[in-house]
Amino acid sequence: MQVGHRSVPRDTDARIEAWAPTREGCVAEAVVAMVETFADIRAARPSDVATFEVPTEDTDEDLLVTVLGEVLCLLDTADVVPIRVDLEPVEEGYDVRFEVVEIDRLTLVGAIPSGVAARGLTFEPDGDGWTCRVTLDV
Repeated sequence: MQVGHRSVPRDTDARIEAWAPTREGCVAEAVVAMVETFADIRAARPSDVATFEVPTEDTDEDLLVTVLGEVLCLLDTADVVPIRVDLEPVEEGYDVRFEVVEIDRLTLVGAIPSGVAARGLTFEPDGDGWTCRVTLDV
């Protein structure tokens, strides 16, 4: 399975889909898909690194929502967005590393999401990899 993502803009929200050979890769692609709904990151270069730990979650969906929620938290508290993402499994969950850039160094192309919706959320193995679908409230 190849790595990729896409977004489906809608009137009152945004829908993203991501896919990758691994669970971690799929979460990373979902983060990039989320950011691309509101910012052009194609030419962006990271200016800093933000790291955090995600404890073992009850479900794969919980992991996805937690990591996407951290994107919104970074926006609110530090005015930065991730442009590259790495998740490393550890005994207690995951170590997450975001390479970030200041939001004011990017061109905004859409509304910044206000949250991750529970409705229609999927994250599951799919053939040779993983896929997810997420609705973002805007």
